Amino acid sequence: MQLLRRIGLVLLWLAAPVVAFAAANKNDPYLLPLRGAGNIALAVASIMIVTVLLRRKHWRSTAGKLLVMLWCLPPVLMSAAHLKFELRKHDVLAASPAEARQLGPHFMVGYPSYPEVARLAEEGLIGGVYVTRHNIRGRTVEALRAELAALQDIRRAAGLPPLVVAADQEGGIVGHLAPPLTKVPALATLSGLAPDDQQAKAQEFGRIHGRELAGLGVNLNLAPVLDLKPPTRRNRLDFHTLIGQRAIATDPAVVSTIASAYVRGLEESGVGATLKHFPGIGRVRTDTHHFSANLDAPVKELEATDWLPFREVLSHSRSALMVGHVTLTAVDPDRAASHSKRVVEGIIRDTWNYQGVVMTDDLVMGAIYQHDVCKAAVEAINAGVDLLLVAYDGAQFYRVFACALNGSRRGKLDAAMLRASAARLERGFPTEQARAALLTRSTLEIARAAPRAMARGG
Repeated sequence: MQLLRRIGLVLLWLAAPVVAFAAANKNDPYLLPLRGAGNIALAVASIMIVTVLLRRKHWRSTAGKLLVMLWCLPPVLMSAAHLKFELRKHDVLAASPAEARQLGPHFMVGYPSYPEVARLAEEGLIGGVYVTRHNIRGRTVEALRAELAALQDIRRAAGLPPLVVAADQEGGIVGHLAPPLTKVPALATLSGLAPDDQQAKAQEFGRIHGRELAGLGVNLNLAPVLDLKPPTRRNRLDFHTLIGQRAIATDPAVVSTIASAYVRGLEESGVGATLKHFPGIGRVRTDTHHFSANLDAPVKELEATDWLPFREVLSHSRSALMVGHVTLTAVDPDRAASHSKRVVEGIIRDTWNYQGVVMTDDLVMGAIYQHDVCKAAVEAINAGVDLLLVAYDGAQFYRVFACALNGSRRGKLDAAMLRASAARLERGFPTEQARAALLTRSTLEIARAAPRAMARGG
């Protein structure tokens, strides 16, 4: 019995700093699973442990007093972290209408709470929303469709432009709304077909995605992936990028052919495409969801290979361009491409003359968030990025928006860049077509027709 008590005390000493760290960082994206009930459980467990330690008179010794104090910390640190979050949230929600109009259109957010995102939409603090698994889990397609329509109604009543509504339906392993939407194979499965068959099947895949997304109220798909398939296996720490399974092919011409046809299928349904992840992550072994990553290839080599599909598809579509969080060392070794003026303005805008919508990859990814996300947000806007994506953890919107708001108030934002970006956003997406598309056909009918259409394509 004495041995068990000693083991228990050792475990309490080891657990106390871990729990305190988790409490102090309760709002960190990595601790998202602990939010809500998890935080309450930590606080209750800490209080119970303190109570047991006091009843057993551990406070009489110096070591015992220290242990009691350590277990008193988690609720205090958690309260302080919550207060900091609420103060930042209050500051964002108190932004003036002029500040909201200036900055709001440049933010796209994922959301777990409809009432909260409805307020952001009504006050013009966001320009778009991102829907994913948790928005559809345990719900019907009709419920999510009604929710998105209600958000657009709120915008209309407030005299604001429609929201950009984005989803991530690539096909294959990335299809965050499938089920209940149709699960379409990865575009990579088409790479071995004859060119005509590649185009026919890819366009049909795009139509299936486009019709279902448009019927739901989604007007922007975060697809297709244009990174070239890596010639070697990724490292074992690649838990989320998995580009080898998502990339279409190693041959830029094949990627261009399939991606172009897929984009045509999407656009026929009034849904915009997003080409990702420029400047390319096929050569990068590091998972930017968690770590910084460098792309060390020379620009001339990238222009002749990795960038060919991007330029080809952009030349004959209205696609948006997503910039990833890899550092293009030959152009700007000091910051990721997603907030590099040399990359966005120097290459995409000036060299390529692309004047469409550029968006960041999710700013909650470790390659950005675990560094100076405030600096990245300001630099991205000043570089000519149009949309800042805060997808995985929508609560981080308040932190990122506060960064931009503070930058604006301190005169650190380029007003000319903001005006040019606002003009691009205004003409950038076929939102009205998407809202009007397929309203006479139910998503269920489309889902039944999709497998037959794929079967006919061979």
